[in-house]
Amino acid sequence: MAVVEGAITYANLMVLLSLGLTLTYITTGVPNFAQGSFAVVGAYFALMLFRLAGIHPYYAIPLAFIIGGIVGIVTYACILKPLIKKNASVEMLMIATLAWDLILFGVVGAFAETLGSITKKTETQFIFTNLDFDVFGLSGRLVISSLLIVLTLLGLYMLLYKTKFGIALRASMENPSLAEAMGVNVENTRLFSWFLSGALAGMAGAVLPFMQVIVPATGGFIIVSIFAASIVGGLQHIAGALIGGYIVGISESLVTYGLSSIFGTGVLVYSKVVSLVMMIFTLLFAPGGITGTKLWEKLTKLWD
Repeated sequence: MAVVEGAITYANLMVLLSLGLTLTYITTGVPNFAQGSFAVVGAYFALMLFRLAGIHPYYAIPLAFIIGGIVGIVTYACILKPLIKKNASVEMLMIATLAWDLILFGVVGAFAETLGSITKKTETQFIFTNLDFDVFGLSGRLVISSLLIVLTLLGLYMLLYKTKFGIALRASMENPSLAEAMGVNVENTRLFSWFLSGALAGMAGAVLPFMQVIVPATGGFIIVSIFAASIVGGLQHIAGALIGGYIVGISESLVTYGLSSIFGTGVLVYSKVVSLVMMIFTLLFAPGGITGTKLWEKLTKLWD
């Protein structure tokens, strides 16, 4: 039961992270390699609040949401927007996010060292599992992460289908040139998508230490699974992030657990291989992901 709970919790976090990655890819066409580090910023922010103010990491989630959103805005406004204005290619934008990822890695590392000098503890690596609690026999991390998924999906539905800004956001996703011609401020929708992307990552980051040890380089490891989730589900559709997040998150956890029971715990180190294999097979046989297949097209027509 604990393995299944852990798999679902990890998948919930993958959904939050891949939603952000897919959202910014649709609106700006940029594959963001710093998405994992956005989550690490949220994790260390939750650690700081716990160490210095005694705030439980679960209570820090709303503030991690805001901090992550600010990081997302800085990423777009200070790095990507100036490059897009200079007609930078997708490759240049991608390299820029890689460079930003390394900068965030350095900033988080320096922050951890500074926090450690204040608390007199080693803060470069930490975990929150000892702070978790049960809710009606279920782990707190499962309940909280599932609640975050429900609130996020409900919020996205209300935003995209029940508000004028959401309609403008959807229009800029589907056809930015036409949306701009009809008076939609595409720049505002892009800025908001980066805020939301960073915010979702920051929120996931506050829960991630309940799953695994966090170090400044954690973003570089989890970005593999985030990209795999978005690509398996389909980078051109928000629903793809939801589907891919659960497929990759649950598969990575359960397959790795199954292999470790056969070959030993040393297999756990190579858990990302599962995500990489799924991503390669998707690119080979269904480059558009699940939401890019004809079956998905038929299903959506039936739904409509």
